[in-house]
Amino acid sequence: MDDFAFYFDLGWRHIISAEALDHQLFILALSAIYLVHDWKKVLILVTAFTLGHSLTLVLSTYQIMSVDSKWVEFLIPLSILITGLLNLIKTERHYGQYRTQYWLALFFGLIHGLGFANTIRFMLADAQGIAVPLLSFNLGLEAGQLAVVGLILLMSYIFVNTIKLKRKWWVWSLSAIAVIIAGYICLQRWPG
Repeated sequence: MDDFAFYFDLGWRHIISAEALDHQLFILALSAIYLVHDWKKVLILVTAFTLGHSLTLVLSTYQIMSVDSKWVEFLIPLSILITGLLNLIKTERHYGQYRTQYWLALFFGLIHGLGFANTIRFMLADAQGIAVPLLSFNLGLEAGQLAVVGLILLMSYIFVNTIKLKRKWWVWSLSAIAVIIAGYICLQRWPG
């Protein structure tokens, strides 16, 4: 049970900590187009991201996949930038269509998983088996993501449903924040 709690906490902190700005920004950009009544769609998106993330961790632990960390550190904010820009070009009638978002979340989960793969790979390789540590890490990751999404959906309810801010302005505001910060991080992390 100690291993479960340790890896769950590691997954939770991987999303909630101050050092997790890139994950928080990605979740912000990913969930910006959704409102409270879309919570099931957002849950699917977050889970797709977690699946991609965990697949990368498994492939990395077994040394099947490896990418230069300089590129990974650049690709992470680039994934945020792309997600935010896609939100900015969508029209309101596209907000409820999430099939593309699902595949982006899965694919970008693979990229984000590479960012943490080197850190956790050694812990997972030293563990007697990777099933319990990986499961508990991903449950912590999922719980952290759901907490962030819950906060974003609550804010959307306050601004869009209560204050009556137009939905497109809400989406554009969140997306612009993600794009600006991710763009700055991309410039800082350019691998060239």
